[in-house]
Amino acid sequence: MFVRAYLRASTKEQDARRAKEELRRFAKERGLKIASYYVENESGASLKRPELFRLLEDSHSGDVLLIEQVDRLSRLGAEDWGRLRTELQSRQLRVVALDLPTSWLMTTPDDAFTARMFEALNAMMRDMLAAIARKDYDDRRRRQMQGIARAKTQGKYRGRPEDKKRNTAIMKMLKRGMSWNSIIQAASGSGKKLSRATLSKLARRVREAA
Repeated sequence: MFVRAYLRASTKEQDARRAKEELRRFAKERGLKIASYYVENESGASLKRPELFRLLEDSHSGDVLLIEQVDRLSRLGAEDWGRLRTELQSRQLRVVALDLPTSWLMTTPDDAFTARMFEALNAMMRDMLAAIARKDYDDRRRRQMQGIARAKTQGKYRGRPEDKKRNTAIMKMLKRGMSWNSIIQAASGSGKKLSRATLSKLARRVREAA
């Protein structure tokens, strides 16, 4: 049985490899060895996850996709979760999550009927846990926005501090007449994506200072 472990964290500040030892120990207790680890720092609310889709491309029918929790696989909305679920089913992967004990049985040899029965049960449980994970994500986002709105009314919200060094460099590029696409590419090289809205704001500063 070929086991592929998927580890995800949402931000660069979080350690996506945190659960690696726990997954390795889980596999070892069942006489299994993890053949490959796929690690990335991407939001579970998005399907833009290169390592997850590399795992899917590498997989074969009957392989185990091992995760710490269902929310490591999905905090997706219903439509995107449906797409990912279809992808998992079409590749006939056995999804095993440490927080879903019924899925642990997918790591043991069984007959075809038993395998289908447990997969049907686990598919239902994954749908439920994925929906809970998405609700938790939406709830946290809503509380965050409510907190910002409250802070604004109290005059306490200042937003993120401006990266003055980066913005000065960008304004110099604008003054030199560089194209917006070139500036975005140059300014996003450190991992912090430069949005067109920010670039437009800086371009306005350049015009007003001229």
